[in-house]
Amino acid sequence: MISTSGNDGSSTISTLFDPGSNRNIDQVNVQNRAAIAEPTLPESVRQTGLTTLARSNSILLVYGFYAENSEYDNIFLSNYVDLYITDAIKRVPGVGDTRLVGERQYAMRLWLDPNALASRGLTATDVSSALTSQNVQVGAGSIGQAPTKANQNSNFPLRINSRLKDVKEFENLVIKAQTDGTLVKLKDVGRAELGAQDYTTSALVQGKTGAGMLIYQLPGSNALDTAKAVEAQIAELEKNFPPGLKAIIVYDTTKFVEVSIEEVVKTLMEAIALVVLVIFIFLQDWRATIIPAIAVPVSLVGALAFAYVLGFSLNTLTMFGLVLATGLVVDDAIIVVEGIAAKMEQGLDRRQAAFEAMGELSGAVIATSLVLMAVFIPVSFFPGATGIMYRQFALIIIFSIGISLFNALSFTPSMSGLFLHHTEGEGRGPLGWFFRQFNRGFSWVLEQYERLTKFLIGVRMFVVGLFILGLAATVFIYMSVPSGFVPDEDQGIIVGLIQAPDGVSLASTEKLTQTVYQTLQKEVPEMAASLVIGGFGLNGNGPNQGTFFFNLKEWKERKGDKHTVKAIVERLNGIFAQNQDAMIFTSNLPAVSGYGVTGGFEFQLQDRTNGQLSIDQFLAIGQQLIAKANKNPALLKVFTQFTASTPQYEINVDRDRLEALDVDFSQAMNTLGAYMGGQYVNDFTFSQRSYRVYIQADQQFRNSPDNIGQINVRSRGGNLVLLNEVVKVTPITGPQTISHFNLFRSIKIQGSAAPGYSSGQAIAAMQQTFKEIDQPGLGYDWTGLSREEAKSGGQTILLFGLGIVAVFLILAAQYENYIDPIIILLTVPFAILGALLFVSVRGLVNDLYCQVALVMLIGLASKNAILIVEFANQSREKGMTIAQAALHAVEQRLRPILMTTIAALCGFLPLVLSSGAGAASRTSLGTAVFGGLLVSVIMSLLLVPVLYVVVKNLTDFGSKDKPLKPPKSPEPTPSGELASLNGKSQGTVVKFQGDAPA
Repeated sequence: MISTSGNDGSSTISTLFDPGSNRNIDQVNVQNRAAIAEPTLPESVRQTGLTTLARSNSILLVYGFYAENSEYDNIFLSNYVDLYITDAIKRVPGVGDTRLVGERQYAMRLWLDPNALASRGLTATDVSSALTSQNVQVGAGSIGQAPTKANQNSNFPLRINSRLKDVKEFENLVIKAQTDGTLVKLKDVGRAELGAQDYTTSALVQGKTGAGMLIYQLPGSNALDTAKAVEAQIAELEKNFPPGLKAIIVYDTTKFVEVSIEEVVKTLMEAIALVVLVIFIFLQDWRATIIPAIAVPVSLVGALAFAYVLGFSLNTLTMFGLVLATGLVVDDAIIVVEGIAAKMEQGLDRRQAAFEAMGELSGAVIATSLVLMAVFIPVSFFPGATGIMYRQFALIIIFSIGISLFNALSFTPSMSGLFLHHTEGEGRGPLGWFFRQFNRGFSWVLEQYERLTKFLIGVRMFVVGLFILGLAATVFIYMSVPSGFVPDEDQGIIVGLIQAPDGVSLASTEKLTQTVYQTLQKEVPEMAASLVIGGFGLNGNGPNQGTFFFNLKEWKERKGDKHTVKAIVERLNGIFAQNQDAMIFTSNLPAVSGYGVTGGFEFQLQDRTNGQLSIDQFLAIGQQLIAKANKNPALLKVFTQFTASTPQYEINVDRDRLEALDVDFSQAMNTLGAYMGGQYVNDFTFSQRSYRVYIQADQQFRNSPDNIGQINVRSRGGNLVLLNEVVKVTPITGPQTISHFNLFRSIKIQGSAAPGYSSGQAIAAMQQTFKEIDQPGLGYDWTGLSREEAKSGGQTILLFGLGIVAVFLILAAQYENYIDPIIILLTVPFAILGALLFVSVRGLVNDLYCQVALVMLIGLASKNAILIVEFANQSREKGMTIAQAALHAVEQRLRPILMTTIAALCGFLPLVLSSGAGAASRTSLGTAVFGGLLVSVIMSLLLVPVLYVVVKNLTDFGSKDKPLKPPKSPEPTPSGELASLNGKSQGTVVKFQGDAPA
């Protein structure tokens, strides 16, 4: 819970709930608590109103409204938006709330002359009383209203013009009747003006006076649908705009999402094309290519059908799942097709080949698919925001692989039994020439691989030593790669903050907003639209605060590193740092919408001393923390907008003297408040709407502290008493706003990670800096994305551990022993080593997407090892020794392993080479999974046969490496060729003699 209270009398309390909680129950609970507290609030607060809203805490859209040729002032613009646009937007499904900035909502302002009132023996309370008695809404009934006589034939409603309507009628408001019968009217002691209810903010849209509308999303609604509906509504309303009035979008978080999804769809198409191409190159037959290729659309469409049933949305995470699934769902089908083709090369017909191949491969196919699914099952049950990010991604993968497994066990062998056929030769033409060269190259690779595998088995203890060193390297690089949460993206929007010195007026801040706009226009040619607001802050309003938003041109129009959001932010911050009149700072948006408005971290320093520290003492400690943090090389631009040095005046009332003069304290203070701060009295009707009526001293009577003493208050006896007789005005300093976080007084400290450091390192640096301050009674917490990252700090190891356990249990159940699962899982660390090595080389961090890749690599690394171990076990059952079985397995499985791996790598490659909107997330995910799979397949092919021999010899110690059962007769194996669909040799089979390769 975050609360902010300002010295203007306003207070905002934001209550944030855990993801997944019931929104309706949450809202009811908040409203119940607010209803309990409302009776304890001051009467003036209850009169103004207490509002409870359910909305997202981040902005969805920002519109700017301005006059193209400055033909309308800000009062007209603001009220046109309020009258004709605001309500229409609030009715759009998915909109939680709107807020006007630079608002000038109509109000009748009665500007009073305290001296003229005093000369007639009057005060502001008399004007208020006159308004209360003369500006009323009365229901007068009707003539002939029942009950009446039986012969009453008509009824005439009565309407009294009891409310004042316009400036003239308000100026003729009778304040007092003199003893001589003359009347004192408002125009005698002041003036009436149709002005604005609030003058505390101003807005520049495209450099022109205007108004801005901040649109917040309703929790649980779809952001894209809401944004499209709002844009459609604005487009419809624009048809009736007065000439010259323009509306422009200056902030739209959904544009990035739309373009990101388009980029992911493009990546998906590229991945499918590359996967199909790889399959065709390896299988060299269009019939054989079509069968596994069909698995891609079937699996993806089926996964989306499951996603639709579960209520998932088509977002970036689900699309990532589809891209990765593209490289995975063909694996099972490739293995089956390749196995059936091998059987056909041995002389079997298509039908018999399908039966025999499935008898050998079904166990491995089921095991590999279950392993890939198992690693994501624990992920899908994780709570919180991290769990939400993982869940849809994980379930899309699970659904895709599940459907792929079903296809591989049913559709693929059936289609192969019907359509596969043996083709002699590679064919003619350029394609035939390419296939011949490819087959020769593959035969050479297989021959060299056979020699290397035999050599490694011969020096297996040395290989085991290298394996142990590899494990140590994996641990080292895991500890070395910096951690993060979600990579910062170029979302096409930049947010800026303005903080002028304390005590600066809104007029001075407005000059700064003009300077900011001119700088943006000059230095940012990539800018498309802008809104600069004076008097408005993201952490509380004040005359010295300012905020600006501007969006950039389309990503395709600003290619190159110099035109990214990151580059523009760095460029602007360097320019604004030279401004001596204010602190001006720009920032990227948070990587995940809904977690704040600006990027970087948000650190909440809390005073838990129960008020023992004064505001100044608390701020001094905060400034000490900020100064120390800015010296840390991992941190950049650490600052706070909280200050306690705003110039103020404290009014001390001599209560004894006030009572001696027979003046009621409450009445005196109400009079002072009405003159200096204004008093809302009642309402009037204008343009078919009700607006407020305010009384206040005219501007020349409240522009100096000396004016306070010149105010007259009435005693109980009717005499007027000057306040300078009973009050003392003393200049002081104090905070403009005071914030609380979870009920503790707090200071919000913002900053970001320095170049070359990750967000995780920045969080750790702030935590360490806080410990070094070592102030008793203080605590801290995090908000925004930093809170989620801090909470998820220990989840990586837990996720990885659960994935390992899930895979181990699946494999143990499949093989009915613990040895084979251990051999298979020994390759997983090298997948992690490869992933983190590639991530480190590219300057990336171990973020959420990288962690998803690490979990996924458990299954991918295990898949290749399963194929080798499964085939080796089958070979031992046919009478081979351990070494013979290991060598035979890798030689027979090399082609399907390379085929499936290269297909998967090609499916992941478009992610690695991503650019444009959302590229940072795609690059992080793609780099980790590509690097991990590449390294793991190399290590699997080299290490698994060695580890199989070592571990099996240890477990079979004393049995002298006897076959599992003696061979009844030699199984027919291709002695001179490995299978291929075109009948050409792909390599030789090794002959064995005893326990060692011959």
